[in-house]
This record gives sequence, C-alpha cells and structure tokens, in this order.
Amino acid sequence: MKKSLLRVAAPFLLLAFTARPSAAQVQPELNPNGTRTDDTTRVQLTAPLDSLVAEPAAVDSARLVWLQTPPELRDLVGDRISCLDTDMPHVFNGTVMSFVNYFTLRNRSYTQRILERQNLYFPLFEKYLAKYKLPQDLKYLAVVESALLPTARSRVGAVGLWQFMGPTGRDMRLVQNEYIDERMNPEKSTEAACRYLRDLYRMFGDWELVMAAYNWGGGNVQRAMKRTGKRTFWDMYPHLPKETRNYVPTFTAAMYTLQYAKEHGLHNDSLRYQYAEATDTLMISGRSLDLRKFSAQFGLDSAAISRHNPEIRKSFLPETIRNYKLTVPACVRTELAAVDRNTLLDFCKVVAPPPHPITPLVPALPAADSAAAALAATEKAAAKPEYRRIRHSVRRGESVADVAARYEVSPAQVRRWNKLRQGKALVPRQQLVVFVPLEAPATAAPAVAARKATVPAKLPVPAEKAAEKETVAKASRPAPVTTAADTQKVDTEPEKVLAAAPTRSSRPAREAAVAEAKAAAPAAANEGLPAEYTVRRGDNLSRLARERSVTVAQLMAWNSLETEAVVPGQKLLFRAPTEAEAAAAIKAAARRVAAAPAAPAARPADVLPAPKVHLVQPGDTLYNISRRYQGVTVEQLRKLNNLKSDEVKPGQKLLVQG
Repeated sequence: MKKSLLRVAAPFLLLAFTARPSAAQVQPELNPNGTRTDDTTRVQLTAPLDSLVAEPAAVDSARLVWLQTPPELRDLVGDRISCLDTDMPHVFNGTVMSFVNYFTLRNRSYTQRILERQNLYFPLFEKYLAKYKLPQDLKYLAVVESALLPTARSRVGAVGLWQFMGPTGRDMRLVQNEYIDERMNPEKSTEAACRYLRDLYRMFGDWELVMAAYNWGGGNVQRAMKRTGKRTFWDMYPHLPKETRNYVPTFTAAMYTLQYAKEHGLHNDSLRYQYAEATDTLMISGRSLDLRKFSAQFGLDSAAISRHNPEIRKSFLPETIRNYKLTVPACVRTELAAVDRNTLLDFCKVVAPPPHPITPLVPALPAADSAAAALAATEKAAAKPEYRRIRHSVRRGESVADVAARYEVSPAQVRRWNKLRQGKALVPRQQLVVFVPLEAPATAAPAVAARKATVPAKLPVPAEKAAEKETVAKASRPAPVTTAADTQKVDTEPEKVLAAAPTRSSRPAREAAVAEAKAAAPAAANEGLPAEYTVRRGDNLSRLARERSVTVAQLMAWNSLETEAVVPGQKLLFRAPTEAEAAAAIKAAARRVAAAPAAPAARPADVLPAPKVHLVQPGDTLYNISRRYQGVTVEQLRKLNNLKSDEVKPGQKLLVQG
C-alpha cells in the first residue's frame, strides 16, 4: 500500500522540486530610494509620450531634439496641437517636435516662402475640399508635397502642387503631352487630388492611413497591413519606409507652424505676399499661338502668361490644340474686347522659318581614273579630320584636366569619350580613351592644285587621234629609229601616244608598250600623291590602293610588280611617271627588245623555270594565293611547302612554283 502511494506521489514531488529554483531566480527590484522591494511588489513602467524615445535604440535625431527642447516649449506645442479645431486626428511626439523645430527655427526662410504663397492657393484648395466634402486640413498636404509651387518636380518624376506621378495623373484624366501638362494646372490638379483622396478614404477609412497611402501608394499600404496584421498608422510605423514614416509627422508640424506662424515671429514686413488676381479666359482651338507675341501685343510681362498658365511647357501653342482655355489677366479685358479675335490670333500665330532646301546627294561611283573624282575625294578627306585612338592609364594624382592638357584636348571631350560624370575623381590605373587628331600631310595643298590643272578643257578631235596613232606606231617599232617630229609628239603628248595600240611587227615591244601605257594612263588622276612610300608590317596593295584612291593594277604597273605581294621595307611609287619619263621608258623598252639576241627554242624538259616565292600577307589563305598564280592549285602549294594543313601565317615564305 505504501509503495503504491509513493509511486503515485513521486511525479508531483518531482514537479514541485524543479519549480522552486525558477521562482527563486526572480531578482528583487529597486524602489526610487535604492532599497529592495518585496517580491510581490512590481513597478509598472509607464510608456512615455514619444514612441521613438521608448525604444532602447541609440539616440536618434528625433529623440535628440526632444531632449534638447525645453520642457516648457514641448508642453506649449503639445497643448496647441491638442487644441487644434480639426476633423483629423493628430499625435504629438518627438518626430513632430523635430519638424516643428525645422519649420520654426532651423529653416525659417523656407517657411516664410510658403507663407508668401499661402493666400494665393489656400482659397482654391478650400473651395474644392468643400465641394467633395473633405476635411479642410488636407490643404496642408500640398505644403508637404510641393511647398505650394505649381511647377515643382521631384527626383522621381512627380509634378505639380499635389505631386502626381505620370500614370496616376493619367488615371485622374490630367492631360500630359509635349505642350500641356495639367498636373501643373492649380485648379485641375486640385480637383484631381480631391477625387483621389476621397477614393483612398473609401478604401481605408482612416485619414492617417490615407496620407500614408497618398505618399507610398494604396496597394503598398494594403500589402503592409496584410503582412503585419496592423490597422493603424502608428501600429504600422516600424514597418513603413522612412519617407512615409515622416510624412504624417511632417503634415502635423506644417499645419501647426502655419496656424501659429505669428506666435513664432515668422511674419514680417519684408515678405511679398501673393493674392489671387482677377482673370479672364480666351478659348484657343485649331490655331497656333505665340505667347511672346500675345504678351507684347497687350504690354504684358513675358512671364505673366506663364505665371497664369503654368501647365504650358513651351512658349507657344500648336495648331493641333483643341478647346484650350488660356488664362489672361483681367486688365487686358477691355483691349481684348476691342480687337477682332480672328485678326488678333492671325497676328499672334507661330511663324516658323522656311525649311532649308535639301542638298541633293551625288552618288559616289568608283572612278579611280577620273581626275574630278580624285579631286572630290581629296577635298572630302581634307574637310573631315582623322583621329588616332590612344589608351591612357591614369597616374596617381592625375585629374581630367591634366589628361586633357597632356593630349591637347578639352576636359569635356575626355569626359564624353569615357562617360565620366562631372566632378568625379579619377582612380589610379584607370584606363581612359583619348582621340588625338592626325596631322594633315604637307603635300595635300599642292596635290589639289596639281589635280585641278590636269582636268582637260576639251575633248580631242578625230584628226588628232589619227596623228596620235601614227606616232605610237613609230614609237613601238623594234628599231630605235625616231624622227625629230616624232620625238616632239612623244614628249608633248605621251598620254595620248600610249593610248594607241602598237604594231604587229614586234610582240615583245608591243607588250612592253602596253605595260608602260598602263602605268602612264592614270597619271592625270594621281598627280600630287606622295612620290614614295615604305611598306610597313601588315600593309597590302589592296588597302594601300583604297586609301589613296587608286587601283591595284595601277600600283603594280607603276612599280613593275608581277604579284600583289609586298614585304616590309619595300619602296612603292604612288604616282605615274612624268611625260619625259614615260617617253624615255618606251624608247628604252623598244631598244632592249631589239638588242636582245634571239634564243633558240628549247624543250620544256630542258629548261627549268626559276622558283618563285610568295611572302604571306595578313589575310592570305592558300586558296587566295593559288588564284594569284596561274596553274597553281592548293594541293600543289601543300606539296611544294610540305604543309599538313591550310593554315599559313603572315611573313611565311611559300614556294609557288617548283
């Protein structure tokens, strides 16, 4: 029996034994005198007035202002706010007190600018608030939003007295286009704000939440309420963005400051108070209107029309505008009635300058042998500056101005080329791109003059052509027999002489004459170019010919090249021989062919052709090389050079004939 009772009572004894130490760990609290109180006595801490002060966080700005403010001033401001005759609840705490100090002490000039515009816009706000049966205190919302400036624009794109964003303004049927932005119209934006506030109150039913939603957005406030389960602004205070948390305290501080501005000494005789002026309207529809002409017609200030119509974004209204009510001062009502309306609008219409005639573009046809085309290409190249790109590594202590001075450019160009912001310091080893203009060649001007002189004045007649053919026939004969008359013709007109065909009597002489004719034919189109050029690494005839507006065939003829291959250090001539040089070349070629002994015909097996070597240029492939040499295939190039693949490198020498 005793064992059964002990077995039943054991759990209860164990529970009592474990519960006593936890109760003994409660430390007795201290009373204000410093002595310990009884365990049954508990000191209840009353929450202070400021919820921010109650937090055990570090001392923030609101708490610091609260602690620095004299208690008498805090009590006075708190009593005044509690006695405000308003339909909206207002809480006084440290955050509100910090904004009161901002409006009344730290930035008094900002508050005084608001007081100057208060009498101009508050009657308008009160009219529409009464129309939509909203609390009159909501007029102070525009003070928080825009400081009563109708053209205010925030960094995120909100515009106007009530700071409407673009999509919200369009939802409230405010016109926004290139010429008109009704978010800056005081009457239309105020009425749209009243409708928007009414819709928000129907959604939340609490004016503090309405103001938070006006700043943060209704959807964001609803999601925060759903996420936190809170239903009031001050319960949701820790979960709101910083700007929204300060929005309601700023509203309360602005309302208190403007109502008690006289008590804080904000009014004085130096303020320029603004009041509503009597105005009239002029309907504009389907007509353009130059606002500067309109103002000058009635002797108004150039800014008067813009002050009464802040929603107009330009200095004129286009013809496409329809049913726009232009607000004008009532002082011009008499003059406006005395002038015929159509005559006035015709006089003040926008007169655009006539459009400039479009210059026809001449098609750029490839004409390498034309003197006029070469002249146009030279003038175009001289008009368009060429630049060389340089990469600069920033050194320690260098600024944008130092880099610009080093390369003789402007700092604005350096910032634009590298997308640098104004005032941003450079970082050591930062890579910058600089474009330095290239110096124009010294022979550019004489080249233009020489090219202009080579344009023929008239076309040759058929009689002259017949004489030229006879002269060419005499010059191309194998025997170097030339009369004085023939020599004179060759020296004076080599271009026409070389254009004719040689006789059939000597094939080698005819081939030499044709080769020299190719070199001398385009002389008129290339006079004035640099006489000589040294080939650099990476150069090829195609690019050199394209840069100097000549053809590859001309370069090969002028320099007696059998292939298009060039090597670094090779000298190239970029002009045709002169008239005397051309005539002498023809005579020398004819003499060489005539004096050469006739070689006996040999069998192909007895005579071995001399091996030919090709120097690989950038961009060359085995296929391109095989096309340059007649009878050579890609397979033959592989066998001759023991290549295992088709890959070749610039500077590599290839046998093209074994």
